[in-house]
Amino acid sequence: MPSLVIVGGFFGDEGKGKIISYLAQKDKPTIVVRGGAGPNAGHTIEDGNKKYKVRMLPSGFLNKKAKLMIGPGVVVNPDVLHKEISEFDVASRTFVDYNTGIIEKIHTDADSAGRLKEKIGSTGSGTGPANADRAMRTLKMARDIPSLKQYLADVPAEINLALEHDENVLVEGTQGTFLSLFHGSYPYVTSKDVTASGICADIGLGPKNVDDVMVVFKSYVTRVGEGLLEGELSKEETAARGWAEIGTVTGRQRRAAEFNFNMAKRAVMLNSATQIGLTKLDVLFPECAHAQSFDTLSDKAKAFVTKIEDETDVPVTLIGTGPGVTDIIDLRS
Repeated sequence: MPSLVIVGGFFGDEGKGKIISYLAQKDKPTIVVRGGAGPNAGHTIEDGNKKYKVRMLPSGFLNKKAKLMIGPGVVVNPDVLHKEISEFDVASRTFVDYNTGIIEKIHTDADSAGRLKEKIGSTGSGTGPANADRAMRTLKMARDIPSLKQYLADVPAEINLALEHDENVLVEGTQGTFLSLFHGSYPYVTSKDVTASGICADIGLGPKNVDDVMVVFKSYVTRVGEGLLEGELSKEETAARGWAEIGTVTGRQRRAAEFNFNMAKRAVMLNSATQIGLTKLDVLFPECAHAQSFDTLSDKAKAFVTKIEDETDVPVTLIGTGPGVTDIIDLRS
């Protein structure tokens, strides 16, 4: 039952899209399945001279043989989904669970004004209001939408059958551990749990069928919107360090701080992490750009990676050293 669950370890924006895209091509899973909240999360993938931004489909779509699935715990904006299916030409291998929730205009309107937008810094995608309606049992399901009929499937049955046949299944989380409704910096959180347990519940994957959980950390911490960010740097210092970034969905500048080892340890605990993926090591240590071997890293970079392993007691198995899918060091045995 070779299943691997990928989740974010901080506040999202950790570079999960790059890690997932690499694994989707390297490990050749037959299914890449997405859990998480909804189109309020975006993943950016760079492949050669192409850059992709994904909000609804799994980031593993670059594996042209993998089935792309969206679990019943996700809420979907059909317009965003149709646009991505068309843009990436994946209609024949996209599957949406019958019980996936549907975002309508009433949800995006509600999310673009009022308390969520003003106080929480919501993305305006309609994800929060849609999940609220789901809790009230009034939300439409994918099975109610004619334009989605050709994509409907029993996603939990499909992924568990694949595991019974010893096929690889790659499970994508969205957002980050400390944006979890239950475990994050409430109220500045997303509208549901996005730890590994929540993501598995979203797709119908029971705990005994999870082989590995990889928590992805960036080599520094960033956060979009409101909420506590321990050790936050000024905009000027962030820019001086080369850490200034723009959110994929929000278009807002990300706030930044140095790598937080205490948060990393807690993220490992909350997700039962067995592996760590580390991204943007090249931003922290420019001399390591595009490295594909641990031996070629600088001594300072090696010491940083070793400290993360020592503090969390979990091995760092993938290290991102640049924006491209192949800018990676794979230390998995």
